[in-house]
Amino acid sequence: MPSQPAQALEKSIRALGGTWGTHRSVTALSNAGLGHGDLRAQEKRARQALRDLKAAGVIVQIDPDSATYRLTPGQ
Repeated sequence: MPSQPAQALEKSIRALGGTWGTHRSVTALSNAGLGHGDLRAQEKRARQALRDLKAAGVIVQIDPDSATYRLTPGQ
């Protein structure tokens, strides 16, 4: 079962679409009530949620040189 941050982030990605990176993910998680801790902790949580969603096939990395993702086609 995906973590709570990954579930919340997936909901935002599906609702809003577009490209997603650490900054946008931190904002979405904060809006979902998961923005506790300092900025470093929030960024770490967001990056882990992005990696979890990528591993689950929900999102794909669109640039191999940056942590920028988009909803997997057909999702």
